[in-house]
Amino acid sequence: MLLLLTHYLEQYNSGFQVFQYLTVRAILGVLTALCLSLLIGPAVIRRLTNQKIGQVVRQDGPQTHLSKAGTPTMGGALILMSILSSCLLWSDLNNHYVWVVMLVTTGFGAIGWVDDYRKVFERNPKGLPAKWKYFWQSLFALATAIYLYSVAGSPAETELFVPFFKNFALNLGMAYVLLTYLMIVGFSNAVNLTDGLDGLAILPSVMVAAALAVIAYLTGNSAFSTYLHIPYIAGTGELVVYCSALAGAGLGFLWFNTYPAQIFMGDVGALALGAALGVIGVMVRNEIVLLIMGGVFVMETASVIIQVASFKLTGKRIFRMAPIHHHFELKGWPEPRVIVRFWIITIILVLVGLATLKFR
Repeated sequence: MLLLLTHYLEQYNSGFQVFQYLTVRAILGVLTALCLSLLIGPAVIRRLTNQKIGQVVRQDGPQTHLSKAGTPTMGGALILMSILSSCLLWSDLNNHYVWVVMLVTTGFGAIGWVDDYRKVFERNPKGLPAKWKYFWQSLFALATAIYLYSVAGSPAETELFVPFFKNFALNLGMAYVLLTYLMIVGFSNAVNLTDGLDGLAILPSVMVAAALAVIAYLTGNSAFSTYLHIPYIAGTGELVVYCSALAGAGLGFLWFNTYPAQIFMGDVGALALGAALGVIGVMVRNEIVLLIMGGVFVMETASVIIQVASFKLTGKRIFRMAPIHHHFELKGWPEPRVIVRFWIITIILVLVGLATLKFR
């Protein structure tokens, strides 16, 4: 909205042209979302505390987590409000990619909100039944995948690009819909599984979003994409503002979510952030790079799959507890050590993912 206002004011003062630059709006997006999170955060925590909207802790989990019971949850609503507000202020709202990611964020956030509501207010530890959660996730993801496939304006928008290969692109055809669906639903649940320790999920989400902002800027610029031999996707540059807003909102939330956490994001935040990262990875045509950068999320999900499969097939467990961050806790690692080491792993993986853009 402010972008439209500044565009109107250009006729009176040419200085307002500076707001047309993506880099300027990305910086403003970060700062706006960050300030909103920091300013509104204390009031949100007080309200959630007064309403007794507290975390329900698994009785079969690490005993150190029992003290977390009652900590305000559903704080992901603060993250989403900050992201969407910043995005509406500084994005080009004529860009369909912006609307796709905002709608995906809102849709998956709504699913998470219902899940959290049932856990907190209805005292149902299972929340939204898994079959219904998966149904609604699938519905939103398939609708998004079909829409993106139908509006694709160039072959590059539906091809699979593999890191380290300069001129290799696999024409997916309708398989693009399946890949998009898997990326959105898969990443949504992966971030949700990772959100088990204070700050464990939010900072990797921030780092991956920041890296996706770089990728979106490059893929949306014909000169840079040609130089780097990556696909040029017209319009994806505008996703830089959304990614920047996510990073800013996430850092603001981390101020309150860092160990020991004053607030948890809940499913309303985790499902939405994961879905947003997944759909952005698809739109900038770097799904494999996203899987590399989000390796911590992939590892957490794989640990659950391996644990369940092993127990069903052999009756034995591979890990002391899944997701894998609980395994390290039960081995004696203090919670802050697990968190920081997973952050370090994410930094390394993000750098590796960005390096693939050059080494082709």
